[in-house]
Amino acid sequence: MDSALVRDYILEWLDKALEEGVERSLSVTNISSRATVIVGPRRAGKTYFLYQIAQRTKREEVLYLNFEDTRLRSLHFTEIRDVIRLAIELTSKNPRTILLDEIQNIDKWEVAVRELLDLKAYTIFITGSSSKMLGKEIATQLRGRSLTYLMLPFSFSEYLRAKHVDTSVEMTRDRAAGIRNSLNEYLEWGGFPEVVIESKNRELILKEYYDLILFRDIIERNSMKNISLARFLLEQMLQNFSKETSVNSIMKKADAEGIRLSKDTTYEYVDNTQDSVAVFFLSRLSAKARKRESWPKKVYACDTGLTKAVKFSSDIGKLMENCVFLELMRQTNRTPFLRLFYWKDNSQAEIDFVLKESDRITALIQVTYASSREEIDKREINALISGAEALGCKKLIIITWDYKAVLRFDRMGIDCVPLWEWLLKWPAPET
Repeated sequence: MDSALVRDYILEWLDKALEEGVERSLSVTNISSRATVIVGPRRAGKTYFLYQIAQRTKREEVLYLNFEDTRLRSLHFTEIRDVIRLAIELTSKNPRTILLDEIQNIDKWEVAVRELLDLKAYTIFITGSSSKMLGKEIATQLRGRSLTYLMLPFSFSEYLRAKHVDTSVEMTRDRAAGIRNSLNEYLEWGGFPEVVIESKNRELILKEYYDLILFRDIIERNSMKNISLARFLLEQMLQNFSKETSVNSIMKKADAEGIRLSKDTTYEYVDNTQDSVAVFFLSRLSAKARKRESWPKKVYACDTGLTKAVKFSSDIGKLMENCVFLELMRQTNRTPFLRLFYWKDNSQAEIDFVLKESDRITALIQVTYASSREEIDKREINALISGAEALGCKKLIIITWDYKAVLRFDRMGIDCVPLWEWLLKWPAPET
């Protein structure tokens, strides 16, 4: 450890003026015996979330370690305790709260965190931009001593908060029209905080984010040698958001581009792309675990604005579907047993989202760009009815652009709700 550099970092932290930022809707439960882990893509607001935690107590009682900072990137995991001791030396106080930002940059970081938890002297918050921290891997690394949350770029309600739009007042038709105008912009440009707040250079900022994810989180993190393939895969994922894809189709498209690769290499690079938390894959519902994990899958972007770096045309229906997927993913923070799937029957009738909690299907959701009953495709309705019968689910929803009604079919009812209203009121109370 270079003590002079670390000392410089700590002194800078103690004197740093923290921006408040937009208050996030993410609510975390802190348990003294567990680390709170917040995972999400780069620039989603994880650092500002930690800053907001730091502002709740005296600065000398909080130690924030940003492992993206060059003064800390060379730290060995065994030296994290030494950094804390240096902070005590400089402040004469033992920091009660430890904030560890982008911790995946430190090899064997979980060992250091376990040791800190064993001391029972610190409240520990961790952030990372690796999807592996969301699943079984972190549970294994910390041996069940963590609570993990997903943080995505601004939700629509957070976007409106950042734009100082008050949604608590009576929603007149004129106000609703203004909300839909904001939703149009949100779908096109997404919710990355900097893009929302600093809107003058949105194209350049999104292109920078794309390059940062590609080179830092995909290529460098995984020591990938084939840069062309890594770029091709990320482009394919973001160009085909809200669509079904497969490893075979990716290989065929790569072959057409003159990129030769094996199936094993494709799987490896696809997994590395997913690890960046820039994209998510949604599995098809099946009673068999092997089929659930197999391809094809549907791909979604972590933010609709990120797709502007590679897409050739806008499809508002696909943007709406991606937006709904992200909102459902946010719901998993509040409903840990919630799992998402899509569904197809033998006739290829498809339901966009199947919500499952434990062994119970709780809702079936379709997303369509419709402003009237006539604009809703019969296939959307027929798929919901077919799925409801096959899966034994009565909660059927069609999320539209601007059409609200309850459609009746025999003993079934389908709730049609405008996207803006669903985003601001989700989750609906149980009935």
